[in-house]
Amino acid sequence: MLIMVPVTVLFAEVLLAVTLPCSKTAELVDCGQRRRLAILIPAHNEASLIANTLRSILPQLSKSDRLIVIADNCTDDTVGVATSGGAEVVVRTDLTRRGKGYALDFGVRHLEHNSPDIVIIIDADCLIAPGAIDRLARLCDRSARPVQSLYLMHATTNAGVRMRIAEFAWVVKNRIRPGGLNRIGAPCHLMGSGMAFPWTSIRTATLATGHIVEDLKLGIDLALAGTPPLYCPDALVTSEFPHSKDGIQGQRTRWEHGHLSVIVNEAPRLFWQSVTQFNPCLFALALDLSVPPLALLTLLVGAVWIVSAIYYLITKMQFPIAVATITVSLLGIAILLSWAKHGRHIISLGNLALAGIYAVVKVPLYAKFILAKQTKWVRSKRDVDK
Repeated sequence: MLIMVPVTVLFAEVLLAVTLPCSKTAELVDCGQRRRLAILIPAHNEASLIANTLRSILPQLSKSDRLIVIADNCTDDTVGVATSGGAEVVVRTDLTRRGKGYALDFGVRHLEHNSPDIVIIIDADCLIAPGAIDRLARLCDRSARPVQSLYLMHATTNAGVRMRIAEFAWVVKNRIRPGGLNRIGAPCHLMGSGMAFPWTSIRTATLATGHIVEDLKLGIDLALAGTPPLYCPDALVTSEFPHSKDGIQGQRTRWEHGHLSVIVNEAPRLFWQSVTQFNPCLFALALDLSVPPLALLTLLVGAVWIVSAIYYLITKMQFPIAVATITVSLLGIAILLSWAKHGRHIISLGNLALAGIYAVVKVPLYAKFILAKQTKWVRSKRDVDK
């Protein structure tokens, strides 16, 4: 059964993350003076949030560093707030080519006349933990590879069970799974914020696209070009899920439809290249990419078990139901291990048991991917949006 492949990959990643020590990426970091960097913050109508982002970054910069906000098709006071917050602001206006990728390309082209050694990309609604910029820049400089920070999304303190489950699923995706790959020296996928790049890599990358998960696609392209991203769990970047129903739904649709599109379009290419090049790094990325969102994986595994059980009742054949039961068990163990390691403070075990209901609620989202999937970049609605 094909569904056993992503479940086995997930189980292996979780097992590696909870049993093996972290890869010693810190040994790649020099103690001397780091080279010049530029931080790019793409911002579309982020006047309500960007000041906090800038305040978390500025104390970590040296005099030779640059902090640049790309005000992309803004109709609010993003420019004024960013300028007052100490950032250099460049304004982009193009109502036909919309999306984060176009904004980033505009920012990189702006840097060409005075290029830095390292470029770090941070979303306008994120907070950067102390020391994170330095760790990202040094590891990127020493390894000459893209570097992805530990990027976490948090539910608010009064959030309900559904958002707690979403926060836990995010931890599994962005902390535990790349952590497991990191234990064996394998690369990771890019996650959208807290990403550092050597100038030579980002300057030639294809950024000017309207892809709705441009970060994931960019990481795959860079891996195929010979520079797979490194994971840096010691550099923490955080953000909050939206509170509003529209904001949550829009963000979730963009992320999950984009993720599934990349699985369909890029996973076969990654597998083929990894085999023809005998490249274990690409093979690890391809396997990781084959794991769909946790809610969808839960739905698929549950559906396969039910079909196998019905088939057993009709034919008395034991093999399908045995394989399906093993698959369910591996998924359950992986979730429990993840919860025990990094989920206790997020959600109780009793509430986590409601995850199956949460997955069923998302059936329309996945049905929409088949019937009318989202292909255009749409900014997630903020809570202050009217």
